Amino acid sequence: MSRHRTPSSVTRRGALVVGAAWVVGAFAASSGVSGRWSRGAPVTAAPPEALVSAQAPPTPVGPAPSTAGADPSPTSATTAATFDRSAHSTSEAASPWVVVNKQHPIVPSDYEPAQVVRVAGELVSAAAAPDLEALLAHSRDDGVALTLVSGFRTFDYQEQVHRRSVARNGQAGADRYSARAGHSEHQTGLAVDFSSADGRATLSPRFGQTDEGLWLAEHAGEHGWLLRYTETDQAVTGYNPEPWHFRWVGAELVAAMVAAGTPTLEQFFGVSGGPDYA
Repeated sequence: MSRHRTPSSVTRRGALVVGAAWVVGAFAASSGVSGRWSRGAPVTAAPPEALVSAQAPPTPVGPAPSTAGADPSPTSATTAATFDRSAHSTSEAASPWVVVNKQHPIVPSDYEPAQVVRVAGELVSAAAAPDLEALLAHSRDDGVALTLVSGFRTFDYQEQVHRRSVARNGQAGADRYSARAGHSEHQTGLAVDFSSADGRATLSPRFGQTDEGLWLAEHAGEHGWLLRYTETDQAVTGYNPEPWHFRWVGAELVAAMVAAGTPTLEQFFGVSGGPDYA
């Protein structure tokens, strides 16, 4: 969630795409990015810094059916109305739908995923890994060279990251860009930060306008990854926009959020958020 790369065994948090192109690109069809990529350069993995899990990355699964560019319809409205919002907890740290923000910290504060695996050089929860592998495979097929620059990180490492941000930017400035320890989605293992293979616009708002950022805005939701921190929803999420930060929630939830027209987890589940810490 801050502007720092992950060290030895851990990683980070962040995201923006302007206007209503908040997830899959279901509201981003007008960006004109659909179909502009052909088969091309492979994903270049960020170099591993320390192996925390000995388990090999899971076998990629195939991409889910695309909902990109789909307008709300009677069918999608029904999907939103009948979607079971109680299927998973929004407060338990291990839940795929856990809402972590300035009002709702991770409990317990020292939580770590039961199992993490390395995908493209970064650590993520084993639960999120198959969809991340599928997303990266999809991007390769479309000739988009994505890399990961951040994944799971511990409470202690997030504390170091935030402390450095406070030293540079002051408390108020740091809180706009960097989650305090215990409030970072990266600690769940369900959030990653993307970049392009050439490293341009890494952890920069400009990433949202790169081919890689535009591709993610259109296709990430097909694989269950939600653009978490947008330009238009800062008052809800509590953070500046970060077009590189995506959160795994599963394709069914992303589709239901698109159908309901609710771009944030807070709005969809009726969970409090905002710029102030509780």
